[in-house]
Amino acid sequence: MKISSVVIKVSAIFCLLLTGAVSSAAESPSLVISEADIVALRQAGGGLLEQSMQANKHLADAALDEGIVVPWPKDAGGGYTHEQHKRNYKAMYAAALQFQLSSESRYSEYVTEMLDTYAQMYPMLGLHPEKKEQTPGKLFWQSLNEAVWLVYTIQAYDMVAEALTDEQKRNIQNNLLFPVADYLSKGQPQTFDKIHNHGTWAVAAVGMVGYATGRDDYVAQALTGLDESGNSGFYKQLDELFSPDGYYTEGPYYQRYALMPFVWFAKAIQTNEPKKEIFKYRDGILLKAIKTTIELSYNGLFLPINDAIKDKGIKTEELVQALAIAYDITLDKSLSDIARQQERVSLSAGGVALSEIIANNSVAPYPYSSKVYRDGASGTQGALTLMRSGDNESGTLVVAKNTSQGMGHGHYDRLSWQFYDNGNEVVSDYGAARYLNVEAKYGGHYLLENDTWAKQTIAHNTLVVDKKNQFNANLSEANDKPAEQVIFVQSDLADISIGRINTAYKGVNFTRVQALVKPEAVEPFVIDVVAVQADAKHLYDLPLHFNGQVIDHNLSNNKSFNTWKAMGDANGYQHMLLRAQADNSASNNRLTWLLDNRFYSYTYGHHIEGKGAAETLFFQLGANDPNHNLRRDQGVVRRLQADNAVMYAVVEPHGEYNGTAEYVQNAYSRVESLSYKVTNTGSELIVNMGDLGDFTLVLTNGSKDSAPVEAKVVQSSKH
Repeated sequence: MKISSVVIKVSAIFCLLLTGAVSSAAESPSLVISEADIVALRQAGGGLLEQSMQANKHLADAALDEGIVVPWPKDAGGGYTHEQHKRNYKAMYAAALQFQLSSESRYSEYVTEMLDTYAQMYPMLGLHPEKKEQTPGKLFWQSLNEAVWLVYTIQAYDMVAEALTDEQKRNIQNNLLFPVADYLSKGQPQTFDKIHNHGTWAVAAVGMVGYATGRDDYVAQALTGLDESGNSGFYKQLDELFSPDGYYTEGPYYQRYALMPFVWFAKAIQTNEPKKEIFKYRDGILLKAIKTTIELSYNGLFLPINDAIKDKGIKTEELVQALAIAYDITLDKSLSDIARQQERVSLSAGGVALSEIIANNSVAPYPYSSKVYRDGASGTQGALTLMRSGDNESGTLVVAKNTSQGMGHGHYDRLSWQFYDNGNEVVSDYGAARYLNVEAKYGGHYLLENDTWAKQTIAHNTLVVDKKNQFNANLSEANDKPAEQVIFVQSDLADISIGRINTAYKGVNFTRVQALVKPEAVEPFVIDVVAVQADAKHLYDLPLHFNGQVIDHNLSNNKSFNTWKAMGDANGYQHMLLRAQADNSASNNRLTWLLDNRFYSYTYGHHIEGKGAAETLFFQLGANDPNHNLRRDQGVVRRLQADNAVMYAVVEPHGEYNGTAEYVQNAYSRVESLSYKVTNTGSELIVNMGDLGDFTLVLTNGSKDSAPVEAKVVQSSKH
């Protein structure tokens, strides 16, 4: 085996005394991978399992060829030393697993030497030179990465423990595993006891060290907090971070990330203490969370809610691991549909079973459906509503985001929405302004524009009042005030979401009603109604961020500008270049664009008391962006001044553009007119679609502020 040079500051007093009894688990392996998993893996083969086993062997062999490279910590996220330590924990895990599968000592020797090298280094480390102020690490710039490193490393140790001498175990435990665990727990109680994904990784790491080394104190602290009171720790995180429907408050991107320590530590608990029945805890909340993570995706990618990066999807390692654990417990064959799309399986008993289902052509389709995912520990912090028609790869999906803030990674975007169709994100959300691990782009950190644009209310498809952010961008205030009301109504013709909030802007109540209408004869379309009630006149902006090329519009007094200027100087407007503007009529304004091979029309109008100017502003991102950090996204802003107002619209997919065969079909909207009227019990929006007849959204108001509390869609034939 080639051993590369190790960059370590040599010291005569670097290591701790190797004294005391060896701490050990009852058997090895004893964490996520158990003896039952190894037996199943050794007896199986073929299909995705064989491919996954070969991939693991390739990673392990490449690591052995490279040798031991443990650089002195220097770089922040994305830098060489950061990435090398990440490669090391993945290499140790792969080699240790390969040792279990093959019994070849060269793999255990590699892991042992790597652990020994870290055991020489770690006692000498101070805080990382690029440390994050609040959560510094030693090997890494933040302790979160240190916890991830330990979660993988302790499993590698556990899988090679049978090949270690007592002296080697004492060295690795006393100089590495225990010091890292102590630093992540007693050394950073503010993170360890935090109800947050950083805390989840920390408690999982420390708890798994406890199980692997027989340290009951570590296990107790991980489960119930440093003071073992139960006010923090793993159980408390299960209680507070997931809603009763398995929705993680920071959104699907972070749900995916947090899923790994949750399910891995739970599997370790089940392996060591099956009587705890951890996967039944809180009505099976972890199993619900796994399925919810799957369902919060479209065409393989997670919905980009809050600080999300858009290239993450169901093929991520976290979900590969979680899927196998979920199948092992539930035997739900529909999970094989997701494994098929992932094109690999976890090297575990669950992975073996999923691979066999796929190889036997027995895959059951995963049952995506329209559904409400309540937010908050008790399910009272708003909700995320998904309304679907067709499959999850090319069908239609409306996402009504009537959730809570989502803590520090949340955006100021109550009652926002997204629209997916034909495999594409049509009405879009920006997600995070960040190039993860691209050191050349601000060190891979969140860009400054994450605060100045991505989190701003105007960056989302929701109401902006007086060009200001919801809650004045005050995080503590926003965290305390979720959407007040979320209602979901289903029928054969339409799925309908109603969200309401009266705390985003002082003196302003607004309600959003969205219906995914599913006629038999044509593509599904969306009806969108935003009703605002205020105690004074305000400037209302309702943006629509969309992907595609504008085809035409029917707006009057259209003006374009040779010089594009920013639309404001704060709250995100400073990044929006005004390209054109036009007047709006009270109804039947239309904008059509082309995305991929399908047309989309946005037909809209408004209802206000008295007269008021209304206009549409066309914008593109890029103002005040000297480092070219922002994407060149586009959209329109509907603007009007009023006190009480209703802004309504239809978003409609239609037709086909085929550049190869050179034909175009149904390039024009089917909507002939929109008519809004107030009734004795509420209001109605009539969508006239010509030969298809009328589709009427009937809204029934409650007593409180005359806001809609009931809704239905009625179809009538052509007059």
